[in-house]
Amino acid sequence: MDDVRRADQLLEQVVGVAARLGVRPEEVVEVTGGVANRGFGLGDRMFVRVARAGFEADLRKEIAVIPVARAAGVLTPGIVEYDESREVIDAPYVVMGRVHGIEPTDVPAELAEQLARLHDGAGLAVPGLPQDDWRDPWPVIDDLAERGFLDLGTAKWLADWFSRLAERFDRDQPTVLIHGDVAAHNLLVTPDGELTGLIDWGDAAYAPRAVDFAKLPLEHVAAILPDYVRHSTAGLRLDELAAGAVWLHLDWALGKLPAAPWPGQRHWTAPPASRILGLLRFFAGNPPEPWSGLT
Repeated sequence: MDDVRRADQLLEQVVGVAARLGVRPEEVVEVTGGVANRGFGLGDRMFVRVARAGFEADLRKEIAVIPVARAAGVLTPGIVEYDESREVIDAPYVVMGRVHGIEPTDVPAELAEQLARLHDGAGLAVPGLPQDDWRDPWPVIDDLAERGFLDLGTAKWLADWFSRLAERFDRDQPTVLIHGDVAAHNLLVTPDGELTGLIDWGDAAYAPRAVDFAKLPLEHVAAILPDYVRHSTAGLRLDELAAGAVWLHLDWALGKLPAAPWPGQRHWTAPPASRILGLLRFFAGNPPEPWSGLT
């Protein structure tokens, strides 16, 4: 009952914000599915996101990153107002422009240029963002073998795979501003598949470029990476980026293996075995160079 009362109270508070912005109460509609925020459409032009408890810092981060991303030419909705005073709504909230679209079933071609614009905007600084880097995967493999998730032969094979990948790209390259959660549920497209928006910047960070290709299936990464290299002004090499992407997919797949099942989630990486089986599916499909040489 308390949850229902709080939900009704929040809706009333959002309706109050909407009224101040000239939106009628009947135009306020909650959009379900957000993990970090509750979302409400305010008619056709605006959208409200209210931080859930524990995710306030993510929303604050978005407020800092979105203007920078838009300045770099990234398709993401602009900020109308942000308030963390809790005087109007009993949680930090942001009103944004509303971008219309549906979740894609395939990777939109325009995503390559969008990510190149974001990553190449190195001079557009966002103070306070976390700094992520490459993790050393060999202790992870040893731990999985000791705990019985891997046999010793497979553990050695995986360790050797990482050693070969390590020779294919430079892990000391400068980090860039990344979105951090480039996945289908954060992309909006037209019915024809044209990208209209990249949303939800709560995982933004400074990290290797390849991290923004780690939450897409490798088939989708292989489809857009050549265009990403072509649009980038950083003089990138396709084979090095591909090796980094495979490294991350393999590293994150191994890290996920001991996890408990997480039913009811829509993103493809939720089941513990999805990433490792995604690697198997990708390489079993005879991918072209440079991918075929990265096993």
